[in-house]
Amino acid sequence: MAGLPLRVVHLWQKRGTPEAWQLFRYTAVSGISTAVSFGVLAIVFGVFHLWGEIGSTVFANIVATVPSYFLNRKWVWRKGGRSHLMKEIVPFWTMSAIGIVVSIGGAAVARHLSIVHHLSHLQQTALVLLANVLSFGLFWVLKYMLFNRLFHVHPLEELDELVEAA
Repeated sequence: MAGLPLRVVHLWQKRGTPEAWQLFRYTAVSGISTAVSFGVLAIVFGVFHLWGEIGSTVFANIVATVPSYFLNRKWVWRKGGRSHLMKEIVPFWTMSAIGIVVSIGGAAVARHLSIVHHLSHLQQTALVLLANVLSFGLFWVLKYMLFNRLFHVHPLEELDELVEAA
């Protein structure tokens, strides 16, 4: 735990750098896509109960992935022009699919707990939303590192230095 205060101090010292702003923008996009996913999931599962926990989770996360791709590419990594299918789109959607698979696991656990503990629909909804947020939280740093390589803004050596510093 002694390393945590040092990391906070280091991040504070780097707050005005382009890398810090990029991390801030990436965090903001993550917040936006989480809010989109959260909102869609609350509506399709919580309000209208269109599908079960798993179907609703998959749908909400697919919907949230679309703006996430464009915001990450254009705002976070400042990429313009056409997207490259094999260098950008396929890896992005692959990582997103892995995140969705983990969120399916979270939704399945939420469903099981809801059944075992006889939760109301409101409690089920809260549990499914929590499971979804926690599932995607697991991939946040991994996706940042991958996207930084995908959109190739920094040389790999500089990226490795950033990761070590973080």
